[in-house]
Formats: sequence, C-alpha cells, structure tokens
Amino acid sequence: MHIRDFAISHPDKAAVIMADTGKTITYKELNERSNKLAQYFRSMGLQIGDHIAFLLENNDKFHEVCWGAQRAGLYFTAISSRLSPDEAAYILNDCGAELFITSHAKKDIAEGVSSKIPNVKTKLMMNGTIRGYRSYEDMIEPFPSAPLADECEGADMLYSSGTTGKPKGVKPTEVGLPIDTEDNLYNVLQNLYGFDSDVTYLSPAPLYHAAPLRYNMRVQRFGGTCVVMENFDAEDYLRLVEKFKITHSQLVPTMFIRMLKLPDAVRLNYDVSSLRLAIHAAAPCPLEVKKQMFSWWGPILHEYYGGTEGNGYCTTGPEEWLEHPGTVGKAVIGNLHIVGDAGEELPVGETGTIYFSDSKDFIYHNDPERTAESYNDKGWSTLGDVGYMDEEGYLYLTDRKSFMIISGGVNIYPQEIEDLLISHPKIYDVAVFGVPNDDFGEEVKAVVQPVDMALASSAFADEIINFCKENISRVKCPKSVEFMAELPRHPTGKLYKRLLRDKYWEGRESRIV
Repeated sequence: MHIRDFAISHPDKAAVIMADTGKTITYKELNERSNKLAQYFRSMGLQIGDHIAFLLENNDKFHEVCWGAQRAGLYFTAISSRLSPDEAAYILNDCGAELFITSHAKKDIAEGVSSKIPNVKTKLMMNGTIRGYRSYEDMIEPFPSAPLADECEGADMLYSSGTTGKPKGVKPTEVGLPIDTEDNLYNVLQNLYGFDSDVTYLSPAPLYHAAPLRYNMRVQRFGGTCVVMENFDAEDYLRLVEKFKITHSQLVPTMFIRMLKLPDAVRLNYDVSSLRLAIHAAAPCPLEVKKQMFSWWGPILHEYYGGTEGNGYCTTGPEEWLEHPGTVGKAVIGNLHIVGDAGEELPVGETGTIYFSDSKDFIYHNDPERTAESYNDKGWSTLGDVGYMDEEGYLYLTDRKSFMIISGGVNIYPQEIEDLLISHPKIYDVAVFGVPNDDFGEEVKAVVQPVDMALASSAFADEIINFCKENISRVKCPKSVEFMAELPRHPTGKLYKRLLRDKYWEGRESRIV
C-alpha cells in the first residue's frame, strides 16, 4: 500500500502526531503536501535517480519531504541535525545532492554549510529563512497536489553515524520501481510483527536515522498512526504511551536503561498496558536490563540485528529470547556465517566476524575500497560486527571488530564488560575500550558516567574495578577508571567510542580504526 491509498480510504486519519505540540497531519494532508513537493522537484529538473538531501529536526514537515522525494523516484539523504557545519557539508558534497532542505531551527548549521556546498543548486529553509535560502513553503505552495505522471519509488541513501570513522553513504542499487512495490522490511513488519492499519506507533528517536525513518514510513504504508517525539525523555515516553494508547514502538537499549533508572514512584505511575510490541536494536541489550524490561512490560520485547546497509536481518521474539538469553535472533533476511581471521567459516560456538549471504547487495557511495572490504571472496558481506552462533542458528553479538581489545594476545570484547558495569546501581552510562600498554599492547579502560558526579572518586573507581573482579575474569577487568559527566552518545544510543579512545592513541601506531 501507499499513503495515496489511505488518503482516499481514510483521509482524516492521523498519519503523524507531534508529541510535544499535538500537531496532527492527516493522510489527506500528507498525500497532498508530498505531491506538491514531488511536482516542485520535477519542475526544478530533478529526474528519477537524481539526489536531494535534508537536515531537519523532528518536525511536522519531515515526512512530507521523505514522501515527496520517494514518489518522485529520487535518492534522498536525511542528515543528522546534530552535526557541525563541516560534517554536514561533507555529506552534502559526498552524496551529490542537487537540492538541500533545512529549517530555521537549524539556521546556525545552515549558515555554516551554505558556502561549502558549491554543487547544490537550490537551498530551501522551512519555518523562516536566512540569507542564501529560499522559503520552502513559498516554493511548494503554487504546485498542484495531484501525483506526478511518472510517479515511482525513490529510495533513501543514508549515512552511517560515523562511530568508527567518516560516515559512509549506503546507496541502494535501484530506484524507479512501481509506486506500491513491497519490500523486505514491509513484509517483516507484517508477517513477523503483525503491523497493520490499527498500529499506533511511538517513535522516540531522531527521524534522520535509518531505523526510525524506515519504520515510520512503513507504518504509514500500513495506514497506521505515528506519534513522533521531538526529543527522547524517559518519563515523557511513558506518559505518551498512556496518553495515546501506543500499541507498537521501537527503542534502543539506552532508552530502556534510562527508564529503568527512574524512581519506581515515577516509572510505575504510567499505564503501559496498551503496548503490544516493543522492538529494539542498534546495540546489544545487556541481559539484566532486558530481564528487567520483561518483568515490567511483559513478554512483548522483540529484538533485531541489521544495519543501514540492509544486507541481512536477524530477529527474535520474547519466547525465543527467554529460551536463548542474549541472542539477537535467527536470520530472516539472508543467511548467517561466522568467519575467522583467515577467511574460514567457523563452527558453532566460535567467535568471529558476522557475514550475510544470499541477500541484498550494497555499495558505499564514492568509496569502492570500503565496499570491497565489506565483502569476502565468496561474495558474503559484513557490517564489521563480531559474534557467534549456537547449534540452533541463533546469533549472539559480541562487539564491533574495531572495538576488540587485544591484551597480551587475549581477545577481549568490551560489550561484556559494559553490560556488567551498567548493572551497577551507581553507574548511569559506561564505555570500555583499549588503551596503550607497553607490555601487553593494550589494557582495558572504563569511562564511567555516575548517577551523580559527586560519586566520582578514587574510592569509587576501586569499587568499580573490584565489582568487575567479583563477576568476570580478571584479564577482562578495567585497569583504570575515568569519570565523565556525560558520555558522547548519538541520539539513537550509539556511543562515539572513538572520541574517547583517540586521545590515548595520539602519536602512536594503532591498529584501532
């Protein structure tokens, strides 16, 4: 299905509700606005397979921009609204966008970007303008709300969040398919998760990120309603579940942790019984955190593993997870392989790099070397993550390969240590990584965000190290602990670990990317 179908069958149903303001966009409005935008794109000479980009906060026009580009057969790149002007300009130049859309709320970034994107022909700004930008609303309004004669499927071309280096653009292999073409994600949501027109979906993350953007657009392909949070807040999330009788939502483990650390009097004050399904991904969820969520929300948690690249998809339901604690599921798109450092396929239970075969190919835009590095000689592709499979084919994530610590020849995976430390009642957030050690090559370091910075002390650092020694092998325990008021996390929950590590490796030869 497509939003145009629901504009006919239930035109006054809410397609989007903005959580803070209550601003509602109906299917009729979303259909008409996106048609106007598609007509504008074509009038500007943008043809099927051309490229636009936008940098927007979560706002009520975000989805019309996505659908306008999608139904004009364009590639569209949603850029993080939290980047610096230089970072945003890098993506704009790399993706080859001919037209750029932003908002007055992001005028500081827009102003800094303006002189650095010479190949962008048109710059639009919504909700006000600054020098160099035309009014988005004024440009779009004169165009008809009828669909294009050559309406067809476009596709997102999104960039990785850059947690291990410069962002990489993931380019789909084709656009121009019939406008109502089904895709793998649509079928997964329908067949595995039961998405339909009755879904009321709470979206707590930035819409520019792959999973929120794609899930929201698929909810609208089912004719459901998306409730979009402008920014995530743990208590506000619970309030919205109760207020809108939310049925489905997608979160990241960091959000679970934030909610679980609310005082019980606050956390348990909200009725979340309307939730039928909560999906989570983006990072491995600590076992104890997920068990606590099951105790609180019941058996409604579904987990998946996949990436912006779309080369594979693993998922597990609550019953499966309880039988296989810690798994991210079995492959439902593509086939799984665990590969060793010499390129050999590893047996059950052994840890190696995770590869997918028999699924969608992808390329990194303007980066043939990185594309080639993601494939092996069998044509299997990897996201660079590390894990193992059990005898029944369930996958368990260990870490990103680039985060693995090698200390005295022993491979140490930070995720296991982080999962333990986040269970400590005085720890709010944590990052574990390797730092130089002249004898062993690397040693384990923990950077901790306490629940209260007043706790930061050498005594608390010793307590943390001893806590690890009581629960895991001593070789995995941090040799030192540093405290920070806030760790550098992407709004989707991903940790910018390289920002923490780089200062320790400055001036050294490092195998760590």
